[in-house]
Amino acid sequence: MQLWVGLGNPGEKYAGNRHNIGFMALERIASDHGFAPWRAKFQAELSEGRFGSEKIVLLKPMTFMNLSGQSVGEAMRFFKLDAPDVTVFHDEIDLAPGKLRCKAGGGHAGHNGLRSIHEHIGPHYDRVRMGVGHPGRKEAVPGWVLRDFPKHDAEWLDDMLRGVSDGAGELAAGDTGRFMNAVARRLQPAKPEKKPKAAPEAQKPADKAAEQDAGAQEAPAKSPLQRLVDKFR
Repeated sequence: MQLWVGLGNPGEKYAGNRHNIGFMALERIASDHGFAPWRAKFQAELSEGRFGSEKIVLLKPMTFMNLSGQSVGEAMRFFKLDAPDVTVFHDEIDLAPGKLRCKAGGGHAGHNGLRSIHEHIGPHYDRVRMGVGHPGRKEAVPGWVLRDFPKHDAEWLDDMLRGVSDGAGELAAGDTGRFMNAVARRLQPAKPEKKPKAAPEAQKPADKAAEQDAGAQEAPAKSPLQRLVDKFR
């Protein structure tokens, strides 16, 4: 059994924020793979389903980002799971928009949601880092992640979420390489093979009539009398 946690903030006000990409990922997985309806539990919204024989619990903490660890710790204890059984989907400012990486353990890099989870279950959980880009200045980060994705990001964002859903079964099986490949296929679809150009047809021998000068004209037919005169010249 695994616990997959999507990070975000509750409420319509935050639904389209960069900070909520973890919520978006879990919602796409639940919708595409027929998971149970979301229900309230562990200070969160929870949905359950399976990939093969592996049971997956999806968790969206409703505690706001900086208290996410409360919900995660409560769910983990209830299901008697260890930290490595937990995978957290979250926004990552240190990755370019449309980039995704998986990571096992490590620091929280100042992310308030991860910081809270560290405090409650330690650092030894897995992460799916979903790139949203960096505003360029450290002091601009809070405003950046709490703003909605702009319209021009809609295409790559949808592709990333579809890719996460495509590869969810591979992630459940522990194959992060194939999971990331599934995302990459959505974000960078294979280009269609170019058909080889047909070889030019061999030039046909020129017809004798075509070889004639276009301006040339056939000599007029001679009369019998003229032919007789020519014979005795």
